Amino acid sequence: MAKHNQAAGLRRVWNATLYSVAGIRAAWSNEAAFRQELVLCLLLVPAAFWVGDNAVERALLIGSCLLVLVVELLNSAIEAAIDRIGEDVHALSGLAKDMGSAAVFISLWAAAICWGLIGYERFLA
Repeated sequence: MAKHNQAAGLRRVWNATLYSVAGIRAAWSNEAAFRQELVLCLLLVPAAFWVGDNAVERALLIGSCLLVLVVELLNSAIEAAIDRIGEDVHALSGLAKDMGSAAVFISLWAAAICWGLIGYERFLA
Protein backbone atom coordinates (compact mmCIF):
# COMPACT_ATOMS: atom_id res chain seq x y z
CA MET A 1 0.00 0.00 0.00
CA ALA A 2 2.80 2.43 0.85
CA LYS A 3 4.37 1.94 -2.58
CA HIS A 4 1.14 2.89 -4.31
CA ASN A 5 0.82 6.10 -2.29
CA GLN A 6 4.45 6.97 -2.98
CA ALA A 7 3.95 6.41 -6.70
CA ALA A 8 0.84 8.58 -6.66
CA GLY A 9 2.78 11.26 -4.81
CA LEU A 10 5.62 11.15 -7.33
CA ARG A 11 3.11 11.25 -10.20
CA ARG A 12 1.48 14.33 -8.63
CA VAL A 13 4.89 16.06 -8.30
CA TRP A 14 5.72 15.16 -11.91
CA ASN A 15 2.37 16.50 -13.17
CA ALA A 16 2.77 19.68 -11.12
CA THR A 17 6.21 20.17 -12.65
CA LEU A 18 4.79 19.78 -16.15
CA TYR A 19 2.02 22.30 -15.39
CA SER A 20 4.60 24.74 -14.05
CA VAL A 21 6.78 24.40 -17.14
CA ALA A 22 3.70 24.96 -19.31
CA GLY A 23 2.93 28.13 -17.34
CA ILE A 24 6.46 29.46 -17.78
CA ARG A 25 6.32 28.69 -21.52
CA ALA A 26 2.96 30.45 -21.80
CA ALA A 27 4.32 33.50 -19.99
CA TRP A 28 7.39 33.52 -22.25
CA SER A 29 5.21 33.27 -25.37
CA ASN A 30 2.56 35.80 -24.39
CA GLU A 31 4.09 38.31 -21.98
CA ALA A 32 6.81 40.71 -23.15
CA ALA A 33 7.35 41.97 -19.60
CA PHE A 34 8.00 38.42 -18.38
CA ARG A 35 10.54 37.86 -21.18
CA GLN A 36 12.36 41.09 -20.28
CA GLU A 37 12.38 40.30 -16.58
CA LEU A 38 13.52 36.71 -17.14
CA VAL A 39 16.41 37.83 -19.35
CA LEU A 40 17.38 40.43 -16.73
CA CYS A 41 17.15 37.74 -14.04
CA LEU A 42 19.39 35.42 -16.07
CA LEU A 43 21.99 38.21 -16.19
CA LEU A 44 21.65 39.31 -12.57
CA VAL A 45 21.69 35.89 -10.86
CA PRO A 46 25.31 35.19 -11.86
CA ALA A 47 26.20 38.81 -11.02
CA ALA A 48 24.82 38.24 -7.52
CA PHE A 49 27.76 35.94 -6.81
CA TRP A 50 30.13 38.82 -7.61
CA VAL A 51 28.16 41.65 -5.99
CA GLY A 52 27.15 39.80 -2.82
CA ASP A 53 29.81 39.48 -0.15
CA ASN A 54 28.25 36.52 1.66
CA ALA A 55 25.47 33.96 1.40
CA VAL A 56 22.83 36.27 2.89
CA GLU A 57 23.56 39.08 0.43
CA ARG A 58 23.60 36.66 -2.49
CA ALA A 59 20.31 35.15 -1.36
CA LEU A 60 18.74 38.61 -1.12
CA LEU A 61 19.99 39.60 -4.57
CA ILE A 62 18.83 36.37 -6.21
CA GLY A 63 15.61 36.26 -4.21
CA SER A 64 14.68 39.79 -5.22
CA CYS A 65 15.04 38.80 -8.89
CA LEU A 66 12.95 35.67 -8.43
CA LEU A 67 10.32 37.67 -6.55
CA VAL A 68 9.86 39.90 -9.61
CA LEU A 69 9.26 36.82 -11.77
CA VAL A 70 6.77 35.36 -9.30
CA VAL A 71 4.80 38.59 -9.07
CA GLU A 72 4.83 39.00 -12.86
CA LEU A 73 3.45 35.47 -13.28
CA LEU A 74 0.69 36.19 -10.76
CA ASN A 75 -0.11 39.48 -12.49
CA SER A 76 -0.31 37.71 -15.85
CA ALA A 77 -2.60 35.08 -14.33
CA ILE A 78 -4.90 37.80 -12.97
CA GLU A 79 -5.00 39.50 -16.36
CA ALA A 80 -5.75 36.22 -18.15
CA ALA A 81 -8.58 35.40 -15.74
CA ILE A 82 -10.09 38.87 -16.11
CA ASP A 83 -9.81 38.71 -19.91
CA ARG A 84 -11.44 35.25 -19.86
CA ILE A 85 -14.49 36.73 -18.16
CA GLY A 86 -15.07 39.09 -21.06
CA GLU A 87 -14.05 42.26 -22.81
CA ASP A 88 -16.70 44.38 -21.11
CA VAL A 89 -15.27 47.37 -19.27
CA HIS A 90 -15.91 46.93 -15.57
CA ALA A 91 -14.49 48.90 -12.66
CA LEU A 92 -13.56 45.76 -10.70
CA SER A 93 -11.75 44.27 -13.69
CA GLY A 94 -9.73 47.44 -14.07
CA LEU A 95 -9.06 47.52 -10.35
CA ALA A 96 -7.77 43.92 -10.35
CA LYS A 97 -5.47 44.61 -13.30
CA ASP A 98 -4.21 47.86 -11.77
CA MET A 99 -3.47 46.15 -8.46
CA GLY A 100 -1.58 43.36 -10.22
CA SER A 101 0.44 45.95 -12.09
CA ALA A 102 1.14 47.80 -8.84
CA ALA A 103 2.40 44.56 -7.28
CA VAL A 104 4.89 44.15 -10.14
CA PHE A 105 5.94 47.78 -9.75
CA ILE A 106 6.58 47.33 -6.02
CA SER A 107 8.53 44.10 -6.58
CA LEU A 108 10.73 45.89 -9.13
CA TRP A 109 11.37 48.69 -6.64
CA ALA A 110 12.18 46.15 -3.91
CA ALA A 111 14.72 44.47 -6.21
CA ALA A 112 16.24 47.80 -7.21
CA ILE A 113 16.57 48.87 -3.57
CA CYS A 114 18.13 45.52 -2.63
CA TRP A 115 20.65 45.67 -5.46
CA GLY A 116 21.30 49.36 -4.84
CA LEU A 117 22.00 48.99 -1.12
CA ILE A 118 24.18 45.91 -1.44
CA GLY A 119 25.97 47.33 -4.49
CA TYR A 120 26.59 50.61 -2.68
CA GLU A 121 28.12 48.85 0.33
CA ARG A 122 30.24 46.60 -1.87
CA PHE A 123 31.62 49.20 -4.27
CA LEU A 124 31.16 52.69 -2.85
CA ALA A 125 31.22 52.55 0.94
